Amino acid sequence: MTPFITEDFLLHNKAAKILYHDYAKDMPIYDYHCHLSPKEIAENKSFSNLAEIWLHGDHYKWRAMRSLGISEEFITGEKTDFEKFQAWSKTVPYTIGNPLFHWSHLELQRYFNTDILLNEETSEEIWIHCNKQLQAADFTTQKLIEKSNVKVVGTTDDPVDDLHYHKQLRGIPEFNTKVIPTFRPDQAVELTKSSFNDYIDTLSDVSEIPIKTYEDLLATLDSRAHYFHEVGCRISDHGLETFPFEECTFEDASKIFLQARLGETVTLQEEMKYKTHILLFLGRLYHTLGWAMQLHVGAIRDNSSRMHSLLGANTGFDSIHDFSLARQLNGFLNELDKSNELPKTIVYSLNPVHNYVIATACGNFQSEVKGKVQFGSGWWFNDQKDGMLRQMTDLSNLGLLSTFIGMLTDSRSFLSYTRHEYFRRLLCQLIGDWVEKGEAPEDYKHLGQIVQDICFNNAKEYFQVNID
Repeated sequence: MTPFITEDFLLHNKAAKILYHDYAKDMPIYDYHCHLSPKEIAENKSFSNLAEIWLHGDHYKWRAMRSLGISEEFITGEKTDFEKFQAWSKTVPYTIGNPLFHWSHLELQRYFNTDILLNEETSEEIWIHCNKQLQAADFTTQKLIEKSNVKVVGTTDDPVDDLHYHKQLRGIPEFNTKVIPTFRPDQAVELTKSSFNDYIDTLSDVSEIPIKTYEDLLATLDSRAHYFHEVGCRISDHGLETFPFEECTFEDASKIFLQARLGETVTLQEEMKYKTHILLFLGRLYHTLGWAMQLHVGAIRDNSSRMHSLLGANTGFDSIHDFSLARQLNGFLNELDKSNELPKTIVYSLNPVHNYVIATACGNFQSEVKGKVQFGSGWWFNDQKDGMLRQMTDLSNLGLLSTFIGMLTDSRSFLSYTRHEYFRRLLCQLIGDWVEKGEAPEDYKHLGQIVQDICFNNAKEYFQVNID
């Protein structure tokens, strides 16, 4: 059978093909946000079999398998890795139309050099073929990153992390990719979670600062952020179910913090007040450090309480939220901008209904830095063909696509760098369509530069991480 992923996959006209093959294809990758394990990178982990590198922890695949009626024992349960792989192989042909179908075959082709379609009949052949290659010396975590031409990896790290493995990576001269931590203090923000008090105690122990008051908490977060900065951090990240913006004084936030510490009830309005105050504090802190602030907005998590009790978080039971965003987002950005303390900011929309809201809000606060406030790339449920094209089209309609900092993997998998290829093909097809329709000039030098900037150069300039 002729491979369906050809060199012109997703490229449907002359202009798209020229832009991809001559300009986008060989650009390095700047993966500024992911969930890879710094420990696995530092220890240069190798993988025992295809299921370990491909299925473990991948809730995208798990959701698809559940939708086909696969028993949980073949997904997260006690079945062997080969049995789990066979269950995934059975699922793949039925993922037609889902990005998993494209991603899976791209990964098989790019990393394992096979064009064979994965299904029940071919599963054993592919299992043997890929496992044999996994035993080679170039299938360790570091080698996979280098093979993918990745210059920067931004992991996601909690303020309590000692960043031991990031420091260890600095001492490996033969590994040339820069791996930087990202400061994600969600657990200090989510004061109504049952784990909040235990987390604050841990944060206190790690920082060696007794946290008795809200002022102590802010001082501790400041201290941890400066520690992260010393280890190379230049990016923060926040996951927000909705967007808080309520007027709140320091005294109000202090009172609400103490209520939570004492185990007293915190109302929804009090929660929003506290979150607003601490996020504004952190935004100003990031500005002083010269960091970029990522805001991932709109995930409603752990919707199946039954499965959450069995498997925990990040196991495939999250979905898109719906809520009012425009006034809150603009108000938050404006509060920081009033005093010129708005850091570089990237806002990601999980609900595509919010695309125009976010894109126009970003346009309100651009100044001095190229693309200072970014409408982030298609995230999670939107990092598929329609979602990526929608995000880029909406950004083009309302802002400047040319200043976009491009794609990221947001993944726990060392094989997911093909998502950058997928994105680049779609970017080139989008611009190629404009050329073919006469909506953009056939100026490949200019358009090619824009493509290369979106693929890599804009992110390099934006984050200011020394990678030379």
